[in-house]
Amino acid sequence: MTAPVPEEASFFTAVGGEPTFRRLVDKFYEGVAQDPLLRPMYPEEDLGPAADRLTLFLMQYWGGPNTYSADRGHPRLRMRHAPFRVGPAERDAWLEHMRVAVDSLGLPAAQHTLLWEYLERAAYFMVNTMDPTEPAR
Repeated sequence: MTAPVPEEASFFTAVGGEPTFRRLVDKFYEGVAQDPLLRPMYPEEDLGPAADRLTLFLMQYWGGPNTYSADRGHPRLRMRHAPFRVGPAERDAWLEHMRVAVDSLGLPAAQHTLLWEYLERAAYFMVNTMDPTEPAR
């Protein structure tokens, strides 16, 4: 009889679980709070609810609890962001703050790269206009 093969830890577990994702998102929103392009996209004064949603989404995506879907349903990222004008400038500002946040975690190179490449792809996917003067749809 052979010993069972241990399950490979999820990315969520491997990077430290919820505390790591909370640190990531908190650092990200520190930048957003001061950003003249991105901050107006959040009409509420408190960025806490947006931070909680992003944290729960990222935790679920990377193998953590499915709280995001249980509370909000399918992520439908493009649909949820459709009311906002997301052009190249907004994408780049988002990526700038997210880069600072990812770098602040001090993850091993392979984990850092995996996380960053996903976030970069996601940011490009969210672009819904290439016209800097086109209003949100």
